[in-house]
Order: sequence, then C-alpha cells, then structure tokens
Amino acid sequence: MFALVENNQFVKIVNSNKGIELNGVQYPKSIFTLWSNAEREAIGIYEVTVDSSNKRDEEYYINTNITYTFANGSVTGSYGTATAKPLDDVLFVEGDEIPSDKAVGDIKQYGLKGLEIAKIKAQAGGLLAPTDWQIIKEVETSDYVVPTAITDYRTQVRAKSNEMESQINACGTVEDLKTLYTYTEDSEGNITRPLAEFPEEL
Repeated sequence: MFALVENNQFVKIVNSNKGIELNGVQYPKSIFTLWSNAEREAIGIYEVTVDSSNKRDEEYYINTNITYTFANGSVTGSYGTATAKPLDDVLFVEGDEIPSDKAVGDIKQYGLKGLEIAKIKAQAGGLLAPTDWQIIKEVETSDYVVPTAITDYRTQVRAKSNEMESQINACGTVEDLKTLYTYTEDSEGNITRPLAEFPEEL
C-alpha cells in the first residue's frame, strides 16, 4: 500500500495497480515494484505501514476506519479504539422508526449471544434431523420402537445444546464470549475449548 505525501502531509492512498500523474509528469505503475523506496519518496510516494495493535476480531468488535499520518519520514495507518458489538439483543422502543411488521419490544438487532445461540440451535437441529424419521415412524406405526442408542444420542444432543446456551447466556462481556470459543492445547496435545461440544454424530 502506498500513499501520496505533499508538504509533509498525508494526501491520499494511491492505486499501485496503475500509473500515476504527479506535477504534470506521468509515471508508470512499475514505480511501485521496480523503484526503490528512496526513488519513490523523492517524488512523494511512500510505502504505508499499518499499525494493527488496536484492530480487534471483527466477529466481536466494530473496528474504526484506518487513519493515516505522516511523521518522521514514514506514513502510518492506524485504527482507533474498537467498539464491542452488543451482547444482548437490542429491542425496538418508543420513538424508534419501526417497520410495519415490527412492534415495540421486537428485536431490532440481534446481540452476539442471540446470534451464537441461533447457531447452536441450528447445529443441534442438523444433528437430530437424520434420525427424525425414526421418531416419526415410532409414532405412526405400532410395530416399531426407536433403538435406545438413537434416543440416548438425541437426548445427549439436546442436553449439550442446552448446556452451551447456558454458557453463552452467562457471559458478561464480549471477551467472555470469545473465550468460550477459543481452543487451546494442553501438554498432552489435547485441543479443547471452554464451550461444551456436541456428541459425535452417529
């Protein structure tokens, strides 16, 4: 990434995929690959260094746009302080512009907890779906009984789903939630995360 600097001030990011005209002179795009830093800087083109120390995981945070500054002969792009996404659902309240199919108290924006719980429910549904037909068959026919291994597995899936939902709902901060999904490896090579795991598929 490159930037144009004039009068010791950052001006703009420049497109390195095409040539550039500066002060009436047209330069080819090869200056971005073949010229040295010193040669580019002599005409005001500087390579950008991006400081990502404030950038956070976009699944959990809203990052700011990058701001660029020129100082001490270098152009640096940096992020501002990231904002944590809401943990809990945001509801419509009086005074909001409410769509015709919504009302006060309905969900305006799902929070991280609600989004993650929806994923857990979808996972559980996907694990149960292959054996749903056996449950239906037992209900509709008198000579069929669902094998115990199947009913036990379905019970375990539901129990784990409930356990995970409880863990998610107990989170007080975005970092708490993020930690639930963070896998770590112990000294014996076992890779685990704090969030419960579904039983292996049948």
